[in-house]
Amino acid sequence: MLQLVLSALVGYLLGSLSFSIILSRLRYRDDIRRHGSGNAGMTNTMRTYGKGAGAVVFVGDFLKGSLAVVLGHLIGGELGGYLAGFFVVIGHLFPVFFGFRGGKGVATAAGMILVMSPGTLLVLLVPFVLIIVLTRYMSLASITVAALYPVVTLGRMLLAGWEPSKILLGLVYSGVIGGLVIFMHRANIGRLLRGEESKLGKKKN
Repeated sequence: MLQLVLSALVGYLLGSLSFSIILSRLRYRDDIRRHGSGNAGMTNTMRTYGKGAGAVVFVGDFLKGSLAVVLGHLIGGELGGYLAGFFVVIGHLFPVFFGFRGGKGVATAAGMILVMSPGTLLVLLVPFVLIIVLTRYMSLASITVAALYPVVTLGRMLLAGWEPSKILLGLVYSGVIGGLVIFMHRANIGRLLRGEESKLGKKKN
């Protein structure tokens, strides 16, 4: 039990390292949450400080998702990896170091999925890239793959012949993660429905 708690704690603390906030404070003496959408993530960072800054944030948030799963697995085995992966996303959304105001979890969840199921991430990348190319709406691409995450996970587990208990765990896990990402995009959903959402390459006022 102690190993599982430690796995969750490591995941949460890693997730709480919000690279967009860290970068904005160290490099620009600023707080990214004061600009644009107010979100502490890659897209808002890119719109505010440029593509280079956005890339740094993406890499940092992605890698912490991957590292959390690896460390969780080393500490607490398979279940430890699941817990660390879940809590690294929670930490990114609600970082203890930054007043519990973080990002929306897309890059961090992607890093987590890469370690847990590389094939699932590859499948999800297809609609993600297509939607961005066709619409230039990052939020729409993120919401779509979040909704598809449990669907792809279920299909992969059924094809692999997993036992029912593991299928249920994987489905609940991916469903909760996907649901959290969609919930964090609720303002984007409203703007998309109203036709007010900003596209990639356009700075927010």
